[in-house]
Amino acid sequence: MQDYLTKAENLKKLMISYVQEDVAVAFSGGADSGLILKMACEAAEQTGHMVYGIFLQTMLHPAKEAERAEEIADEIGAVFKLLKVDELRGADIGYNPQDRCYRCKKYLFQSILREAKKLHAGIVMEGTNQDDLKVYRPGIRAVEELGIASPLAEAGFTKAEVRRLAAEYGLSVSDKPASPCLATRFPYGTKLSAEAMRKVEQGESMLKEQGFYNVRIRVHGEIARIEVDSRDLAELVERRAVVTECLKKLGYTYVTVDLEGFRSGSMDVNINAELSLQQKTEG
Repeated sequence: MQDYLTKAENLKKLMISYVQEDVAVAFSGGADSGLILKMACEAAEQTGHMVYGIFLQTMLHPAKEAERAEEIADEIGAVFKLLKVDELRGADIGYNPQDRCYRCKKYLFQSILREAKKLHAGIVMEGTNQDDLKVYRPGIRAVEELGIASPLAEAGFTKAEVRRLAAEYGLSVSDKPASPCLATRFPYGTKLSAEAMRKVEQGESMLKEQGFYNVRIRVHGEIARIEVDSRDLAELVERRAVVTECLKKLGYTYVTVDLEGFRSGSMDVNINAELSLQQKTEG
């Protein structure tokens, strides 16, 4: 197993090999894609090519992320491009199908590939890391099918290593919490709507303003199930009056706290169990 310094050196070499022509990075404004964008720009200083950070303003992500992403791209030194897409219609995911992530990723990256072609960028990169390969991420299949490069995964970088290297580069997003699409807040088979997702966005913004780091509001009909880091559960209960009042104003009838705390992909628990059982059976 390679150590961190070896991985970091290999990643730099890998990026130089990719930036032998103009490139585009699928840029979400987070730590993973932010690191890729930064290292692509660093490589471009040696190769003399252009680096574009393509941000998708979608129905499934907080609307305010676009402005912040542009600031980060400017900070890094990349050319920022914003594309507006409606994946609820374009990707046929209105009822949150179990393969939503695959359908959505394919639709979104096809949009990015078309834009990259207009920009004459021959390589498109994205920020999947090694940890993403260990959990239910059907969108990765779409990335592979479309020939999108995933340098972090290729170099074996874990999420912790991504944050470490991003911090060493002085990136302001190095400790930014992950912010997956808002459809992950709803059970599979649930009808998705812009109104429902904006409610989640507002509720989570309120919780972050209260000082909570990792925050998810999982919606089960009229129930808002709150996930925060385990160490913050006591603090959340102390602030229950303010939190409950705010969420009820947004239209939730019941407000609950998940005692297991924050965990990425908690809506995929049954799927992960099925995959684990399948892998044991096949093994």
